[in-house]
Amino acid sequence: MMLTVDPVSSRRERCVTCLRAQSGCICQWVRPLPHQVEILLLQHPLEVHNAKGSARLLHLSLPNSRLVAGEAFAAGELDALLAGKHNVLLYPDTPGDRSLGIAPPPPLAASLLLDPAGLRLVVLDATWRKSRKMLYLNPALQRLPRLPLRDTPPSHYLIRKAHAPDQLSTLEATCYALMQLEEEAARFAPLITAFDGFVAQQLSYITAFDAKGMK
Repeated sequence: MMLTVDPVSSRRERCVTCLRAQSGCICQWVRPLPHQVEILLLQHPLEVHNAKGSARLLHLSLPNSRLVAGEAFAAGELDALLAGKHNVLLYPDTPGDRSLGIAPPPPLAASLLLDPAGLRLVVLDATWRKSRKMLYLNPALQRLPRLPLRDTPPSHYLIRKAHAPDQLSTLEATCYALMQLEEEAARFAPLITAFDGFVAQQLSYITAFDAKGMK
C-alpha cells in the first residue's frame, strides 16, 4: 500500500487509503462488495480522525458509496448530494425529537423499495447526540423518509459504549440495511466478519496501552 508523510504526527507514515498511521492501518479488513443501493455517508467532523470509527472501512468496502464530512451543510451542497435518486435516511423514528423542533419524517413508500438501484441510503456517522444535532441543523434530512432496521443481532462493536442494546456501529447498521433492502444477507456477511477483525485490532491497542500504563 502507498504511504504518505504526515509532518504533524509523530507517527509519520500514514496509509493514503485508510488515512491511518502505518502501525494502525486497517486496509487488511477492506472487503469490496457489489451493491445496488447507493450509500451517502455524512460524517460528523469529530468522527473523521476517530480511531474507533467504522465509516472509513465501510466506505472503502462499498464501491458505490460517498463519504462527506460536515455538521451543518449548506442547502445547495446538501441538495446536490441528494440529487438524482430516491433518498432514504437510515435513522429510527424518534417521536421525542419533536420537542427539539425536528419535523416528523414522511412515510416510506413501499414502492420505492422495489428498485434498489434507484435508492440512495443516507447514513449519519456520528454519536447519537451528534446525529440528532445534524438532523436538527439540516432540514433537508428531516424531509427524508426513514428506514427502520428489523431484527438486527446484537452489536459486535465492543470498542464503544452503546447507550441502548439496539445501537449499532455505522458499518453494522449500513450492512444490515443493505441486507434488508437488497434481500441478500449472505453477500454482506463477509464485511461483518471483517468488522470483527477490525474491532479485535482496536481492542489489542487498548489492551497494550492499559498494560503499559500498569507498569
